[in-house]
Amino acid sequence: MRVDDLISELQDLIADSKTLPLSGGKVIVEAEKVYDILDEIQDTLPAEVRQAKNIVADRSQIIAEAKKESDDIIRAAEERKKAMIDQSEIIRAAKAEAAELMNDVKAKTAEMRKAANDYVENLMKRTDDAITAQLTELRKTRQNLRITKKS
Repeated sequence: MRVDDLISELQDLIADSKTLPLSGGKVIVEAEKVYDILDEIQDTLPAEVRQAKNIVADRSQIIAEAKKESDDIIRAAEERKKAMIDQSEIIRAAKAEAAELMNDVKAKTAEMRKAANDYVENLMKRTDDAITAQLTELRKTRQNLRITKKS
C-alpha cells in the first residue's frame, strides 16, 4: 500500500471510532490497529522516499545531460559562427586581392596598349618618311629623265 492510502485508512479508523461522552471529541480506537497502520507507514515510507530520491536523482541527471547537450550545441554554433566569419573574411580578402589584380591588369593593359600604339605610330612615321624620301627620289629621277629626254 501507499502511504496516502495508509493515512486514509488511519483517518477512517478514527472517524469510525466511538466518541467519549463529555470528552470534547476524544475517541476510543484500537491501539493494535493504529500500531499496525503506523508500522505499515514506516515500512512503506522508506521505499517511497527512496523512489522520490531516485526521481530527484534522475531529474538531476536529465537536467545535467540536457545542460551538457545545450553546451555542446552552443559550442558547435560558436565554432560554426567562427568558421563562417573566417570564411567571410577569406572571401572579403579574396575580393580585395581580385580587385587589386584587376586594377594591375587594367594598368598594364593600358601601358601595353600605349606602347603598342607608340610603336605602330613610330613605325608608320618611319614608313611615311621612307615613302616620302622614295617619292622625292622618284620625282627627281623622273625630272632628270624629262630633262634628258629634251636634250
